[in-house]
Amino acid sequence: MCGICGFVSKQNITLNQLREMNDTMYHRGPDDSGEEIFHMKDGYQIGMAQRRLSILDLSPLGHQPMHSADRRISVVYNGEIYNFQELKKELDYPFCSTCDTEVIIAAYLKWGIDCVNRFNGMFAICLYDRETDDVYLVRDRVGKKPLYYEVENGNLIFGSELKPLMKREGFRKKIRAEVLQRFLFQQYINAPDTVFENVYKLEPGSILKYHYGEIKTWKYWDVKEVYHRMQKEPVTDYAQAKSELKELLKKSVASRMIADVPLGTFLSGGYDSSLITAIAQEHSKEPVKTFSIGFNEKRYNEALYAKEVARHLGTNHTELYIDEKEMFELVESIPRYYDEPFADSSQIPSMLVSKLARKDVTVALSGDGGDEFFCGYNIYENVRQAQLLDVLGGLTHGVCNLPGLKQIGVEKRLPFRVRIVAGNRDKETKTQLGSDNYIIRAGKMVLGEGLPCRFPIESSYEESNWQVRRMLLDMDTYLPGDILCKVDRASMKYSLESRCPILDKDVMEYSFRMAHNLKYEKGNKKRILKDIAYDYIPKELLDRPKVGFGVPLDKWLRGPLKEQLMDMCNRDYLKKQGIFNAEFVASMIEDYMRTGDGGPATGANYSKLSWSFFTFQQWYRYYCEDNS
Repeated sequence: MCGICGFVSKQNITLNQLREMNDTMYHRGPDDSGEEIFHMKDGYQIGMAQRRLSILDLSPLGHQPMHSADRRISVVYNGEIYNFQELKKELDYPFCSTCDTEVIIAAYLKWGIDCVNRFNGMFAICLYDRETDDVYLVRDRVGKKPLYYEVENGNLIFGSELKPLMKREGFRKKIRAEVLQRFLFQQYINAPDTVFENVYKLEPGSILKYHYGEIKTWKYWDVKEVYHRMQKEPVTDYAQAKSELKELLKKSVASRMIADVPLGTFLSGGYDSSLITAIAQEHSKEPVKTFSIGFNEKRYNEALYAKEVARHLGTNHTELYIDEKEMFELVESIPRYYDEPFADSSQIPSMLVSKLARKDVTVALSGDGGDEFFCGYNIYENVRQAQLLDVLGGLTHGVCNLPGLKQIGVEKRLPFRVRIVAGNRDKETKTQLGSDNYIIRAGKMVLGEGLPCRFPIESSYEESNWQVRRMLLDMDTYLPGDILCKVDRASMKYSLESRCPILDKDVMEYSFRMAHNLKYEKGNKKRILKDIAYDYIPKELLDRPKVGFGVPLDKWLRGPLKEQLMDMCNRDYLKKQGIFNAEFVASMIEDYMRTGDGGPATGANYSKLSWSFFTFQQWYRYYCEDNS
């Protein structure tokens, strides 16, 4: 676990400059660092750097950049290959270390770049082959580990975060205004887009090949393709599916417990984290260390349930009750660690639970991925109901748009939930239910033409069940762009490695084989995961409504952050900035200050939109103000 960065360029980038780029990620790897520059043909040079958080083989033998015995291959790498010990048995190579990085080198020498298909883990890799002068960037299947890259005049610069790229001399901080409309609505920027021109995120499951200024990218693992391939070998028997999935989860957890440093789990008391903790406890010779944070406000507080689960499992449990003040104090640090605009406010409590865990462990297991792969979010129930009502919604929409009725705006007067179904006529965005009024506001805030706020790709999944289609869409967008980004930055802020057993390759692919009714049946979301959890934990300790991390955005924005927010939307400032529609934004925020937030089920959830604007401006002032 660490951060990586580097370049392939004809520019004269010095070792000191590479070191400065690398040191922007000190928090990702405080234990060691390495920087090297190698000369290639035609005046090119390649720089490779890594900041190391030592997890496996704590000795200097794990230092990076790491080279093959014959010096043909050099690698810098961020992540963990959980099946490295199994792969090692297939490789005839003079291993010097016990770390997984060396297995990447040996696997490439035997199988070429197709070796990534054999890796089960989370990873962002840069590999240089001196024999061919090819440079490869590789990102794990689901996008657990981040990897940014810049293409400029035939040069390639890459990094685990944006900060190393921004540190490069001559980097142009030119904002891609067209991505901001989608960011304001979605609260994250989805790969391959970033906030800057000529800078991209390598998409999950992708490989980039660089050869003397020529770049080629391709997918080695694609959600849609793998889903349809796995569906050709369906599992429909519930008992079989439960037994086989349980064994895969146990294997996944066991492999993620391999570490040469202290390890624990995040425990919210929900199904996913409780199940992962239960399996970890089953594999451990001593009580597993578990961590949860609590809130004094009852409707947000799951710490009581987490404590009961911990007591039942016999873990070594630590809980910390936090108040609003502790959460608020982290607002200022958001742009430093989330170095691209990011507005999922649950990042704040995620940072706090990471900080708590890091006091005792260096690795923490989490339950991320359970909702997307096993149908856990409340939106999936809403999507099912919308599909059932779609024909009626179409008739309602047609009637409301008859001559005379359309002129008086009948459809706009319908109740919010009815209006959503009636207006949901675009076949490409059927499962992305939301308020058109909210989307229109996001669009009007930004100057110029923007990307569509919704992702217009749903027909490509070739899936008639709206629930399944939305799950696949979330795996491609929301999971890597929001959830995994949030957890990566929150944990790495405190040099903590987060591992996600449910996002194991074999678990993900097996979930694609399962008949959908094994995951969802008559309103019972995550049906099969729940039943596996009940094998370890009494149902009464787990069976309750889902609760997420809560942050009082409306209270903050109209209270202690009001002065900052109003300064950010000052008309003269916005006009000088040249990104936003000054008059519209200023008026919108002024209206919000007077009327407040209508709430998430009203189509007037303006605290969310205002928070997205606030976090962007906060980020902009931190990184770009001198360049505006």
